[in-house]
Amino acid sequence: MASTILLKDTSDRTAYKVFEPGALAALPGFGFANNLLLLPDPASFCALPWAPNTGWMRAEASFEDGKPVPIDSRFILRRALERLAAAGYGLKCGLEVEFHIYRLAPARHDDAALDPDRAAWPGEPPAVTMVHPGYNLLAEAWADRADEALRIVQGTAQGLGLPLASLEIELGPSQVEAVFDATDALTAADQMVAFRNGVTQALRRAGYHASFACLPPFANVMASGWHLHQSLVDLKNGANAFRRAAPAPGTGPPDPQHVLSASGESWLAGLLAHGPGMTVFCAPTVNAYARFRPNAMAPNAVIWGHDNRGAMLRVLGRAGDAGTRIENRIGEPAANPYLYIAAQIHAGLDGIERGLAAPPATSAPYAEGAARLPASLGAALDALAADDRLVAAFGPQVVDWYTRIKRFELARHDAAEDKDDWQAREYFGRI
Repeated sequence: MASTILLKDTSDRTAYKVFEPGALAALPGFGFANNLLLLPDPASFCALPWAPNTGWMRAEASFEDGKPVPIDSRFILRRALERLAAAGYGLKCGLEVEFHIYRLAPARHDDAALDPDRAAWPGEPPAVTMVHPGYNLLAEAWADRADEALRIVQGTAQGLGLPLASLEIELGPSQVEAVFDATDALTAADQMVAFRNGVTQALRRAGYHASFACLPPFANVMASGWHLHQSLVDLKNGANAFRRAAPAPGTGPPDPQHVLSASGESWLAGLLAHGPGMTVFCAPTVNAYARFRPNAMAPNAVIWGHDNRGAMLRVLGRAGDAGTRIENRIGEPAANPYLYIAAQIHAGLDGIERGLAAPPATSAPYAEGAARLPASLGAALDALAADDRLVAAFGPQVVDWYTRIKRFELARHDAAEDKDDWQAREYFGRI
């Protein structure tokens, strides 16, 4: 593979001037669009249910001497998991992914993106119609209207061997949600990649457009989130390390140790401590930040709550419940799953290593006074740069590479005359 593939932003533009001497001094082994190797895992081979005689294999990048590439995002997650295992833990994750499905209109051969006289970088987004009108959460009638598309999603996910638990009608127009059974963190990240890519391709063949962009470019649309459920696994016995046998003496429902173990509380406190810094890994596009507004079942403050969908972190379970877990509600469905999950590990583990205590749960997630999440991609990048512990955990090289690409993307957005059109092309048409 050309090394520039790992240096591109969401438009596939290379964020580094690779042919200028010294441009890649911070990334040894890169330069002049040189070659890297892809090392496939034969055990990951699967035949694609929507494409006859076609299969996928998962691969990681390496240099020609076989050494791993440090900015390969799957390698970044594996390093984080190794750090977590050294502390005696594994991580279990469950995916809850909102996205939009539209019907392509009028006909696929009229797609503006395929008109050579209108070719652009990125091209125009497709013309679409909705598959359901929205504003009827979990409605069986809207599920019936979207049945054909949902059956394609179901068949694709199950055909890829993914542990699909449910498909649901979400609140917004043409919005749906897929929920997956929990599994180990690395497998969950792999499944997210397979799901997004597979659903996009299978639906396209059937005349639909799947969008994992947070906010499609239409009036009255509802933003999509990717809620990441997580719990620690004690590697000595396989038990849920967040589970508390009984509430701690003297605690009440607002207290974290009424529900969570001591390590669970410290993990929760670590996620809170690094909430602003990790936001850019959970919500990596310009498009994502319109979601962080009051009363939208999306967070805008660094707080937690018991089964509270307005809080940044939603704690689910009770004392004695083996399913006790923490749900991070910052994420958008366009996020890189390896980086999203690695950020949870580095933040949570820092909380455990420092024995951090979490504050009481909120009962007013949109009240004034709490520290705010970053309100823009630029602010999120600034928050990451200011988080010394998170930068050290990922490594300065990884953070510099990621920041460089995201600031390159942000600069193109800021220079665009029509920013709504820019986001429609950049995100809705491509993600």
